[in-house]
Amino acid sequence: MASAPLKLRGRVGSRFGPRAGPSVLVSARTARARFSVRRNHESLVDEQDEDDDQTSGLSEGRAGGHKAVRRIWFNRHLWDAAAVDTTDGGASQPTPPPQRFCSNYVSTAKYSFISFFPCFLYEQFQRYSNCFFLFIGLLQQIPDVSPTGRYTTIVPLFFILMISAIKEVIEDYKRHKADNETNRRKVEVLRSGAWDSVMWRNVEVGDVVKVHNDSFFPADMVLLSSSEPQGMCYIETANLDGETNLKIRQGLSQTSSLLDTAQLQSFAASLDCEPPHFNLYDFSGNVTVMGRGSLPLGPEQLLLRGAKLRNTNWIFGLVVYTGVDTKLMQNSNKAPLKRSSLDRATNSQVLILFGLLVGLCIVSAIFNAIWNSVNAETHTYIPMKDSTNFFYNLLTFIILFNNLIPISLQVSLEVVRYFQATFINEDKEMFHVESGTPAAARTSNLNEELGQVKFIFTDKTGTLTCNVMVFKKCSVAGEVFGFPEAHEQPHESHLIRTMLAADKPTGQRIREFLTLLAVCHTVIPERDKENGTILYHAASPDERALVEGARQFGFVFETRVPEFVTISVLGCEERYEILNVIEFTSTRKRMSVVVRTPTGQIKLFCKGADSVIFERLNDRTNCDLTLHHLEGFATEGLRTLCCAVADISEEHYEEWKHTYHKAATALQDRATRIEEAAELIEIGLRLVGATAIEDKLQDGVPEAIAQFLKADIHVWILTGDKQETAINIGYSCRLLTQGMQILILDQGSLDSTRDKINEYIRSISALGGGGCSARDSDFALIVDGKTLTYALSYDLCREFLALCTSCRSVVCCRVSPLQKAEVVGMVTAHTKFITLAIGDGANDVAMIQKANVGIGISGQEGLQAACASDYSIAQFRYLARLLFVHGAWNYARMSKLILYSFYKNICLYVIELWYAIYSGWSGQILFERWTIGFYNVLFTAAPPLAMGLFDRACSADAMMSFPLLYKSSQLGSAFNRRVFWIWIANSLFHSVLLYWLPLMAFQQDVVWSNGREGGYLVLGNTVYSYVVMTVCLKAALVTHYWTWVTHLAIWGSIIAWFIFLVIYSNFWPTIPLGAVMAGQDHMVFTSPVFWLGLVLIPFTALLPDATMKIGWLWTNKNLEENVRESEVRNRDPSRIMQKERSRLTETARLLKNVKNVFRRAPNSSNIEVELSHGYAFSQEEHGAVTQSEVIRAYNTNLPKPEGM
Repeated sequence: MASAPLKLRGRVGSRFGPRAGPSVLVSARTARARFSVRRNHESLVDEQDEDDDQTSGLSEGRAGGHKAVRRIWFNRHLWDAAAVDTTDGGASQPTPPPQRFCSNYVSTAKYSFISFFPCFLYEQFQRYSNCFFLFIGLLQQIPDVSPTGRYTTIVPLFFILMISAIKEVIEDYKRHKADNETNRRKVEVLRSGAWDSVMWRNVEVGDVVKVHNDSFFPADMVLLSSSEPQGMCYIETANLDGETNLKIRQGLSQTSSLLDTAQLQSFAASLDCEPPHFNLYDFSGNVTVMGRGSLPLGPEQLLLRGAKLRNTNWIFGLVVYTGVDTKLMQNSNKAPLKRSSLDRATNSQVLILFGLLVGLCIVSAIFNAIWNSVNAETHTYIPMKDSTNFFYNLLTFIILFNNLIPISLQVSLEVVRYFQATFINEDKEMFHVESGTPAAARTSNLNEELGQVKFIFTDKTGTLTCNVMVFKKCSVAGEVFGFPEAHEQPHESHLIRTMLAADKPTGQRIREFLTLLAVCHTVIPERDKENGTILYHAASPDERALVEGARQFGFVFETRVPEFVTISVLGCEERYEILNVIEFTSTRKRMSVVVRTPTGQIKLFCKGADSVIFERLNDRTNCDLTLHHLEGFATEGLRTLCCAVADISEEHYEEWKHTYHKAATALQDRATRIEEAAELIEIGLRLVGATAIEDKLQDGVPEAIAQFLKADIHVWILTGDKQETAINIGYSCRLLTQGMQILILDQGSLDSTRDKINEYIRSISALGGGGCSARDSDFALIVDGKTLTYALSYDLCREFLALCTSCRSVVCCRVSPLQKAEVVGMVTAHTKFITLAIGDGANDVAMIQKANVGIGISGQEGLQAACASDYSIAQFRYLARLLFVHGAWNYARMSKLILYSFYKNICLYVIELWYAIYSGWSGQILFERWTIGFYNVLFTAAPPLAMGLFDRACSADAMMSFPLLYKSSQLGSAFNRRVFWIWIANSLFHSVLLYWLPLMAFQQDVVWSNGREGGYLVLGNTVYSYVVMTVCLKAALVTHYWTWVTHLAIWGSIIAWFIFLVIYSNFWPTIPLGAVMAGQDHMVFTSPVFWLGLVLIPFTALLPDATMKIGWLWTNKNLEENVRESEVRNRDPSRIMQKERSRLTETARLLKNVKNVFRRAPNSSNIEVELSHGYAFSQEEHGAVTQSEVIRAYNTNLPKPEGM
């Protein structure tokens, strides 16, 4: 080894010390002491400088700068023993100190125990209102400054922060709980010569892990060996990249023979690999086997955390990256602190209101100074010399008027949001019975954001689909045949009965079709030891579905050996020799197998896209009927393939075999030469049929997407899957429709991408489509990942966004997790609209965190997306209810709550300004101190809570039945700057009436018939009573939906004030509190002026409000109000919605009639044919093991190793 100094930059896992989290460290001395314990398998990791001669070329960091290579020792004690044997004098080389690495603990929570308080306070004091109240609370601590006491602000603020902290702790506890479910999963780890069941969080770098079939990998590992031949294994990466096809990984030949524990214990090696980075498809390393030299490692040997082992009994893997160092976590970000747009809008209005408040206080302080100077000589009984400090008076007025910004608003918001989240959690309509999974609001801060969504970004696999392929139909001999019923035997199916009863050509064609399905594939059969049934393992889910379909018709694929396959045809065994396999690629769009039949005849079986099959046909019998059937399959959203057969003479095959061998062994342009050789034999085909496979959608997906489009919500699919598959799903879920103009963006350079984008924009603008809404547009954009790299560049970002927003639908395929986040970030940053991202896999976490609202599907692919989301649901279809019902309701409720909170506070506290005119601008308060404090706590707290929890304009059924109702909340019409200041002006108007009208009623100081008066508090309590009455009646006026809670909140608040006035007025002297209030109840309630004003003054204040509301409803009734009126009158609102839907814009009419507008690229005709005929096929290309090698490697007659 090189003598470069060791770097102790890392972190240690639990092997070297107790674990309390992902960054626990222990000293090197302690680590060495524990490492000295004898173990059969020990892991020592160290990082060396670039000058290490064994690892040169691996030391360049991914993110720039120098990052050293990490070295992992496997069975280090064997290396040490060998070193002792070769050292002069038998002296052992010193053991290098152990390197420290991060643990395998993973957290998606917002807070930790240490970070909670700083992060929580940072988030809370981003709200300007909290900063303002903290400022007021500090001012009140200055002696003799506050007219309202020292603790009337700081104590409520502390209470608000405590309530918010409790809510955040509860919500983050749920995230930690979900994280623990993942971190506490069990996996087998080889330790001390035995397999121990270890929690994922305790897996460490250098561990050898045994993973069983259908299990997730706990960390990033290098594949050593597996139960399959030549160390191969199948993995499912849908959770990482969204691809539906399985991928093949293969261990090195030097490690693939490690099939049991004894062989692992005797194996010694060191592994050098690059530092952690985020690229999922890149990995470089070297493994040095003791006594055999170094061998290269690449992505073909890497098994990533988040992927799942499939179709493989077990694998042995060596852990190289754990925890935050795994590629999965490298592609994830820390959970962001999100705030709703309503919060941000309120924040800006609070800032403006604070500016007005300061201006008001300055004016009041100036008037105080003027009044003092004018009246100093005449009012000698007032000690004005002590109150002439301008700054002192300014602080007094700031404290006096601080309640213009309602401190109770934050408490109301937190309480309402908590219960709104509870309503989401308890909604039975979003409970998935099959899995027992309810909807879960993981945060309540974004409840109202759900009502303003304009863009939905959705993953495909596991979100829209179930990732289950099912053989549904086939077209053979010009006739469509369905899948056999569950109770039918193969010979009872319509297809087999037709085959047996038909004339020879038709029967032969059906037989060849089913034989092709059973032979032309890369599927591996495995017989279950318990019940003897055959299980099919395949990298391609399409191929597995086809073979399963053939089995249902009695053509059963039974065994595979390197040279031939055996199938059972209606109970009779047939053997087909596999001569050659011409692999599927996205360029070829077909796969062929050359076989020798049981009769000795050579045939070519070919399946692929209709566009490439039909141009190679020699016999075009039934072609027109088959094309018609393909269009019908595509309309149903099914994935189609065409099947064809060719008879090959022995001479032709021998000649072609040599040509193909030369092409396959060519050193230059091998792929091109193989394709040219394939063209020589894939000719003279005759069509035998076509298949239709259903990529099964989740229940209700097409209906949900149709609702979103009606609500003018843009829906984009972002998937890592192939273009054909993504488009096919687009048709299945009705995001794409027949006749829609498909714009394909698949350019190979920045300049060509720019030209194509500008061409599309000009064409759409020429038709007037640039300004149409999502539901009126008739364009769909298809973008691949490579082109997206150019489109998202700084130069093209805005043009690309303009093109996307002009289209009804956008489908991005072959995109990485980072690109998903970039697309979402582009729309979020450059538009003013609310974005929502929904997904189920780890590859969706980045976009979920980037969007304004992130939704996780609690699916079968783990809980990574659900853990990182703001809300989680079990099925995509529940998103419609989450937005249209909970989202729209919550937005309207929160808007009304915020506006009403400002209104009621200004109504009361601006009266202090009007009273200042009569109190010499002295800062004297009109109301008793505790009545001021209880205004927001007792007498006006309940109405906004009732509105925030129960008010609604339309029922849930109406919201779900008529998605256009969502437009009201989506446009933000209930809360904006204009609406906010209308409410402020309304509250100022009411405060003027509520002060000056009582004052004028008492103008001659006649309160009672005996001519007596009771001081300023009688006026104060009278005005206070009118204010409580008015603001509660205002709540009644703006309430749409009444429940018994609403009645209790409004009428109970009014009654509560009068009860309080009676009780509080009788405290003194029994209770030494509120001496100035003694007898006030008698003084107020015995006044006829008070009772007359209690009827007339609130009525006078609210009369303009009621008049304007009635006039508005009479002349400018909107859609929501029409539907609500229909529901109140028990009428069917369908007639109203029918009128609304009939308003098709002139732009939409123009776009509906547009055909063949865009100039076709050279290959566009083929693409359009394939789209209209539903072609799609999933198969790994250029994988670690070619399809031919997979076929030649398996002998299913031999037993598999147990790996014990």
